Amino acid sequence: MVDEAKLNQFIGKILGDLGGAFSVPMVRMGDKLGLYKALKQQGPMTPAELATKTNVAERYAREWLSHQATSGYLDYDPAAGKFALPPEQAMVFADVDSPVYLQGAFDLAVAMVENQPKVEAAFRSGKGVGWGDQAQCLFCTVGRFFRPGYHNNLVASWLPALDGIAAKLESGAKVADVGCGHGFSTIIMANAFPKSTFVGYDFHPDSVKQARIHAEQHGAGANTKFEVAMASDFPGKDLDLVTFFDCLHDMGDPVGAARHVRETLKPDGSWMIVEPAAGDRLENNLNPVSRMFYAASTMICIPTSLDQPVGAALGAQAGYAKLSSAIMQGGFGKVRTATETPFNMILEARP
Repeated sequence: MVDEAKLNQFIGKILGDLGGAFSVPMVRMGDKLGLYKALKQQGPMTPAELATKTNVAERYAREWLSHQATSGYLDYDPAAGKFALPPEQAMVFADVDSPVYLQGAFDLAVAMVENQPKVEAAFRSGKGVGWGDQAQCLFCTVGRFFRPGYHNNLVASWLPALDGIAAKLESGAKVADVGCGHGFSTIIMANAFPKSTFVGYDFHPDSVKQARIHAEQHGAGANTKFEVAMASDFPGKDLDLVTFFDCLHDMGDPVGAARHVRETLKPDGSWMIVEPAAGDRLENNLNPVSRMFYAASTMICIPTSLDQPVGAALGAQAGYAKLSSAIMQGGFGKVRTATETPFNMILEARP
């Protein structure tokens, strides 16, 4: 027997989900066309004023603004016929340095849709989908998605939470940033600690090329370089710090990666592992953040790991128990949660 109240409640939830899904191209166009930026800079505007400011057609601007107001993304003043971007929404849509800037998440949603045919086939075969074979917009999108968290937390709170590492970085340390992608994490650290040297490693050659470009653009060339290498065999010894940002769970052989990190560190060195926030059991992860991470894990993380040797497929919601177990199997004597945010947990492993 169908419970009408439950059915209507569920339909309401689905309509909200579909409204969000339909909003993905709208938000991305608002970003690409500079509509959010103009509203932030100029203040409340009519459709005609926004169209003139951003050099778009007024009829399209009016429909886009109407959608944004209906979504609660913009405020609308009927008396003045003007639309405004509140400061809270500006942090999400227009302020690239905000800790809650989420334009990268909307781009990531598109990359996952583009990945669907390959992942759908992998569901049947049980095989993986190589990182380099996934949606071509994925690599820059992942960097854009994670950058706000790194920008706001890495130097201010994550590194200081490690045991004695901040002082070493201030005086001059040797650091390897493994799985660096487009290099945002490496560059942020390098600019903050000019006496230390940083090498970013990634197994995707095109990402390494982009990281080198970003380093030059952001003035981090003097103490930074980027090389193509796997987590299981990147060069280096007597390192003070090795960092893995949101990538250990993507690796086919996380135990092998941990074992190699252990070999490259000094006896008093540290390994910082930044991972998506997650509890150890599904019932601990029934929340909006984990909902996004499970989707990304299904479409990106699991296929990536299964394409590599071993194929451990930890997933983006592995949790502390699975991650620390892999780290300890790799030869580390101590693992602890150094700090955490709503989106990340920051682990420190010591020999």
